[in-house]
Amino acid sequence: MQDTDIAMMQLAIKQAKLAADEGEIPVGAVLTLNGNVIGHGFNQSISHLDPSAHAEMIAIRQGAKRIGNYRLVDTTLYVTLEPCSMCAGLLVHSRVGRLVFGASDTKTGACGSISNIVQDARLNHQLEVTKGVLEQECSRLLSEFFAFRRAQKKALKKGV
Repeated sequence: MQDTDIAMMQLAIKQAKLAADEGEIPVGAVLTLNGNVIGHGFNQSISHLDPSAHAEMIAIRQGAKRIGNYRLVDTTLYVTLEPCSMCAGLLVHSRVGRLVFGASDTKTGACGSISNIVQDARLNHQLEVTKGVLEQECSRLLSEFFAFRRAQKKALKKGV
């Protein structure tokens, strides 16, 4: 694990915390090119009423606009949770060079957990993948968020 990976994942974690502050599932992403941040985002599906407003999608859209190209060759995406199939497809189509993620997603992860879209040799682009960077911190954010949500629902049922 490189120091750069840790530093960039810490930035992605800050984005995830912004999502949690807004009541969104705490996933954050940072897109870099040559070590410089060119895009960042956090989940906003609930607030934007947009199922595609995932952290990865937002960071990649921002990065593409910043560099003026929809092909993001030589970029690295740092994300706190393993991307879903939608976002994995986006990574392939946008030609992101490398993916670094924190927590694996055993329910919807499409970068090694339930499928591996980003490294499927049948597709026209494959990414280098590094997983488990600051995994415990990334996992804890999600666990705490969902524990809080469950407690809220339980309190509502009890009429508190």
